[in-house]
Amino acid sequence: MLLNREDVTSLLQLDDYVEVVENAFRAYAEGETLDLGLLHVDAPDGEFHIKAGGPEKPRTYFGVKVNAGFFQNRKRFGLPNIQGTIILCDGDNGYPLAFMDSTAITINRTGATTAVAAKYLARPESRSVTICGCGTQGRIQLRHLKGILPIELAYAFDFEASVAEGFASDMSRELEIEVRAVTDLGSATKKSDVCVSCTPAKEYFLKLEDVPPGMFVAAIGADSPGKQEIDPRLMASGTVVVDILSQCAEVGELHHAIEAKIIDRDRVHGELGEVIVGRKPGRTSSDEITIFDSTGTGLQDAAAAAATYERALESGKGTYFDFFASA
Repeated sequence: MLLNREDVTSLLQLDDYVEVVENAFRAYAEGETLDLGLLHVDAPDGEFHIKAGGPEKPRTYFGVKVNAGFFQNRKRFGLPNIQGTIILCDGDNGYPLAFMDSTAITINRTGATTAVAAKYLARPESRSVTICGCGTQGRIQLRHLKGILPIELAYAFDFEASVAEGFASDMSRELEIEVRAVTDLGSATKKSDVCVSCTPAKEYFLKLEDVPPGMFVAAIGADSPGKQEIDPRLMASGTVVVDILSQCAEVGELHHAIEAKIIDRDRVHGELGEVIVGRKPGRTSSDEITIFDSTGTGLQDAAAAAATYERALESGKGTYFDFFASA
């Protein structure tokens, strides 16, 4: 089956992604998934991420995603900065079931993962959030957080002020909340319950002194060794939860804190799946700073691709194609 971007976008809603992601991390914690794979390849003007994995219940699927990150694309060629594809296979016999655009899945499973982490790590009464990075991912992050927390006020910060202003105008109208564009990040975070960083930055900009007690920080952008958004000292100041420990130690914010000899892997509170199944506690006090290091996994991609494929079968969407048909 071939599924283009329009097909994929139409098949799952925001709530579907939250359910799929939470179930995927639960399955991982309970040992009901295939092994995960991660490969990073640099290119002259960008990078490629290859991520693989899959759920085992109720049916075994294997998915591999190839995503390209070329962050000058939109300005230079009018192409998306991030684009790619997912191949979904039957995990029992290896047959390729579907080839699909990865854009909507990558965007939505990332936002949904933040929402799941916020469910366990943010103060449930959180009403204000600072979004750092006001592109497509910043928009989906705010939409997902609005669905899980009683958000009433959002601050929009971007390295291009005009982008933040456009974000504030669009999202305030769409979500019917107050969204303010800001140029002073610290002044915004000090008044926020939640902070999400989702940029391609290569040097940290969220400083330890700008994070108030009780904040939930979701660090999304660092998904390769050269990316960094948050002060490594933050990792030692609060409770650190990661999506996948081994992966974050190689490419996430944890990687930078370890490299700076500020903390080691043993200092990490746990993985998100462990919190979901109750093996590790989530937030334990209102003043606790909680930090979620999210690097993105092939498991999330495969689980969302499997759900998309099953919806396509039910609805009749997509183009059927036999990969092994004889000429």
